[in-house]
Amino acid sequence: MSQKPTATAGTSATELAGFEGLHNQELLGRYNQSLMGVFGTPQRVLVRGSGCTVWDADGKEYLDLLGGIAVNALGHAHPLLTSVVSSQLATLGHVSNFFTSPSQIALAEKLLGLSAAPAGSKVFFANSGTEALEAAFKLARRHGNNDAGGKRGRILALENAFHGRTMGALALTWKQAYREPFEPLPGGVEHIPAGDAEALRAAVDETVAAVFIEPIQGEAGVRGYPEGYLQLARELTREAGALLIFDEVQTGVGRTGKWFASEGVLPDAMTLAKGLGGGFPIGAMITFGPDVSTLLTAGQHGTTFGGNPVATAAALATLHTIESQQLLEHVRQTGQAIRAALSGLDFVTEVRGEGLLIGFDLAAEAAPAVVQRALEAGFIVNSTGPATIRLAPPLIVTAEQVQRFIDALPELYAAATKEEK
Repeated sequence: MSQKPTATAGTSATELAGFEGLHNQELLGRYNQSLMGVFGTPQRVLVRGSGCTVWDADGKEYLDLLGGIAVNALGHAHPLLTSVVSSQLATLGHVSNFFTSPSQIALAEKLLGLSAAPAGSKVFFANSGTEALEAAFKLARRHGNNDAGGKRGRILALENAFHGRTMGALALTWKQAYREPFEPLPGGVEHIPAGDAEALRAAVDETVAAVFIEPIQGEAGVRGYPEGYLQLARELTREAGALLIFDEVQTGVGRTGKWFASEGVLPDAMTLAKGLGGGFPIGAMITFGPDVSTLLTAGQHGTTFGGNPVATAAALATLHTIESQQLLEHVRQTGQAIRAALSGLDFVTEVRGEGLLIGFDLAAEAAPAVVQRALEAGFIVNSTGPATIRLAPPLIVTAEQVQRFIDALPELYAAATKEEK
């Protein structure tokens, strides 16, 4: 077993007085006494990370194959990201939206270039994915309210979609268990069957303000659409005068082996977050072209912390590393090898995804039990359904590292299914 790391590594001992030497169960007890229970009780208390490995308060080592749910694009404690964040914070940390900074401007220009945005396109920075979706929701409302006839009041989203938990993003989200406790939600949102071309054709008309689509539905089990579906959405929304908005919060920034999973289909707006900051909180909405980019005017939207110098510097460092280390090609090759290896297991019934966003189904509805067994064996993964497991490891993970999990999976599955009986 690895030597137990200290909980005070990299921090002031005074700030964490009383925590030194405590183990998982003791810390989790204090967690339950002091933090709101919206996440339930955490599975472990993690105290340190390096690359694709993390350690808990008991000194146990885990291979992180979830990456903070597609957030830690460069793994943990990446030296360039750590250096850039520390340097920027020591130089200029926060300036409010009365001012700007070189890193904010540079990141906006970089994102416009990576997304092949036409002249007149713009970027709005937020702090998270759900905040980026709130901005996109307001963008859709502004577009609809600009309709002279007053008929463009509908917003379409897809069944099984997940767009966030704040009120506007929640209205776009499909799962009733998330929605019902907080109704009434912002109105005018309709959900249509995901990937159904005829349902899309029937729904999109001149009364629609916007259509929201995740290029791959991550929380639904890493599920894509039939070939041509995104392009059809582009054609139909353009003909109807509606906005097409892609939610690339989970799929963007190299996760699928491309900068954006929707590459080849230019939307009217796109939201980003998760991997953009490599672990540092940041979200963004990109609007494409001058008409959409001028819908929100001064005073109609804002944020206190969005686009701060530290977050934008972190994002620039993340994008630079992905480019300089040619991680997009690595993600494509590694993801292909992982999916092939998973497909060779007789109890795996389906493997889906692109790059390093992978979902696979088990023959038995034992995914939560497999996830728990995996954690005990030193692997962090998660289940998005009773029979579905999702992998979203750091983009730097190797096929050999993931193969350790795949080699252990038959025994984990056998133990989990025996436990379920």
